[in-house]
Amino acid sequence: MLLRHDGGVEVADADTTHCAEILAVVHAAFAAYEGKLVPGSGALRETVETLRDRLVSERAAIAVSGGRIVGAAFYRRGADNVYVGRLAVLPEFRGRGIAGRLIAHIESFARRTGVPALSLKVRIALPDNIRLFTRLGFREVSRDAHPGFAAPTSIRMEKRLD
Repeated sequence: MLLRHDGGVEVADADTTHCAEILAVVHAAFAAYEGKLVPGSGALRETVETLRDRLVSERAAIAVSGGRIVGAAFYRRGADNVYVGRLAVLPEFRGRGIAGRLIAHIESFARRTGVPALSLKVRIALPDNIRLFTRLGFREVSRDAHPGFAAPTSIRMEKRLD
């Protein structure tokens, strides 16, 4: 089901037929972080096959404008939260509220399925992303280090829905 939003952007759940387009969005969005993240993002190692594999246990939301996928996010339901990952918006479409629309779509799923929170991880090295998620209602709940790192590299954030 597509949900109409301001600006002609529609948000819907994806299926495996969308994997190549989603991959292009993920790679374009995460390319801006190459060299800024240590360790590097696994998003740039994604392939059509790894995205298809993700869709076995996860769902994906896509934002479509003019018949083109311009944003995407994967999500999976857990016992006490819906985890959001690989949220990506094409660089030329940033600042138009697309990330918020994707989060709203996932939040709607969480509410329909009785899950009280959304959660995600964001890299400490990306303060603009931290500010974005804070504006969308997320708050920091912990800091984590990638394997092999002594200092935290990411922030786990949560948005309570109750």
